[in-house]
This record gives sequence, structure tokens and C-alpha cells, in this order.
Amino acid sequence: MLVDSFGRVATDLRVSLTDKCNLRCAYCMPPEGLDWLPKPELLTADEIVRLVTIGVERLGITEIRYTGGEPLLRRELPEIVARTAALRPRPHLSITSNGIGLTRLAAPLAEAGLDRVNISLDTLDREAFARLTRRDRLPDVLAGLAAADAAGLRPVKVNAVLMRGVNDGEAARLLRYCLEQGYELRFIEQMPLDAQHGWRREDMVTADEILDILNKEFTLTPDDPARRGSAPAEIFLVDGGPARVGVIGSVTRPFCGACDRVRLTADGQIRNCLFATEESDLRAALRSGASDDELARRWIAAVRGKRAGHGIDDPAFLQPSRPMSAIGG
Repeated sequence: MLVDSFGRVATDLRVSLTDKCNLRCAYCMPPEGLDWLPKPELLTADEIVRLVTIGVERLGITEIRYTGGEPLLRRELPEIVARTAALRPRPHLSITSNGIGLTRLAAPLAEAGLDRVNISLDTLDREAFARLTRRDRLPDVLAGLAAADAAGLRPVKVNAVLMRGVNDGEAARLLRYCLEQGYELRFIEQMPLDAQHGWRREDMVTADEILDILNKEFTLTPDDPARRGSAPAEIFLVDGGPARVGVIGSVTRPFCGACDRVRLTADGQIRNCLFATEESDLRAALRSGASDDELARRWIAAVRGKRAGHGIDDPAFLQPSRPMSAIGG
């Protein structure tokens, strides 16, 4: 099993399939985009499946989330999903996506074995969406959400990041929309993972502020904390339930002590935390002929060194050199 020195067991694997994205969200990357990883540096589909298989069959991974950049841009995504859905024990499979392209891919992904989706949606205003993402694609995202729901990829979860003076006035509108559509909304504190390194704490809308905003129009009641487990979101019943909303306070309400996640980047690096400054290279070992046993040992050693927390409040905190698009959420 993937156990760190603090006794935490990693069972949730986040796999980045590409660092490319078809949006340019202001809190993630500059308008001109980034220098994408050269194709030879990316893990192939066979390499991804091999590492995931080791994680599931040998190391106790029970949940796999395919991420990006934008995972729908990876041509082999349905194939990768189908091959990992065939593993035994079967892992739970999901993706984190911006939703663009799901009208075409939702049904094939469901048939391949995908269980559910997380879709990023920060605003319902088309002009604000275009300003924030530098692309006029809001209708495509909303259509993608509907396609995922129609394909049975439920619960359809929506991730929203609120930014002061940008979209913080839309919290109630976003929640109302998700309640009407039957989606599960999660508000996420903005994290220092932008490529420009322009994140400022004073621009971030905190978990407490999000709850204050929502409580002006809804009655929120904390859900049973025993149901949270290692999940990052604090869950609240909306107007008595059964509808729920989540708040992920990664910065002000860290949940590092219960973290069960480990990440595999698109170029084959193991990362123990979104904010890690160290990585462990599995790609080089894999391509030099390492056996499955050797790869598993390297993975175990990498996780053993996981730190106690992300350290954002530490004066010595350094933002990781990789932006979110090159790490995977």
C-alpha cells in the first residue's frame, strides 16, 4: 500500500493525460497559453495503463480521476478508460474537465466505463465567461453538462472558483442553477497554482465568505461530518436537503491530515501534493526497462516522503514551478 510517514494511505490517484487546454482561464495561465510538453515526453496510452494497473493491482488504488490540462483533448481517452475499467478490482473512474467536447464524448465515455464527471463552471454570464476564459464557449460547457447527465455520468459535479470583483456576485446564481439541473456544486478557494504566479490571498474569496454569501439566500446546515471521510469538500444541506453544496477550503481550511491523493503527471512524475516542490520520476525507470515490482517500489518510496501539509501559511512557502494545467487537479 501507498503509506506515508504520517500513516496516511493513498487510494485516490489523479492522472494528468495532457497539459494542453482549450481555455485560457485567467487564474491558470496567460492569454497566449504556455509551452506545452513535447509529445515524446508524454506518457503513451500503454504507459499510462501500465502504471495505473500497478497502482490498482499492487498498491491499493481504488479511485482514478483523469485530469489535464483538459483530458478530453487526449484522443485515446475512451481507450484508456475502457482498459482501466477492465481492471480487477475495478477502480471508480471519473474525469475533471471543462466540459467542452462532452456533447460528442459523454456517451462513448460512459460506454467505456467512466462513472462520473467533474466540470469546471465559474460563471453563467456569457460575457464574463469569455473574459475569464478568453474563449466564448459557455454554451458548449452547458451543453456538455447536459450531455454528461443524459449519459448517466452521475452525480454530475460542478466546480466553481470565486474571485473577488470578478464573479463573486454569482455564487447564489450558480447554486440555484445547479439545484434546478440536479448537479452537485462545489465552490473551491482559489489556490496559488497559476502560471503567472500572480495569486494574492486578498483576491481570494474564502470559504467563510462563500458561506456568508450563500446563507443570505439559502439555509445551509452542515451535513454529517462522518460522511466526509477524506473528501476535500465540507458538505452542507441546502434548505434542509436533500440537495447539497460543498465548499473546498484548500487554503483557509486545509484537509491535509486526511489526504488520500497521489498524482501522476502527464510526463510520468509522481507528486504527493498539488503544492509539492519535489517529484519522483517513474517515466525514466519505465522506459529503461524497470519491472512492475521495481516501479511499485519506486512509487512506494515516493509516497513515503509526503509532507504533513501544503504549508501555504508558512512564511517560507514557495509556489510550485508547475502550474495547475501541468499538474492535474
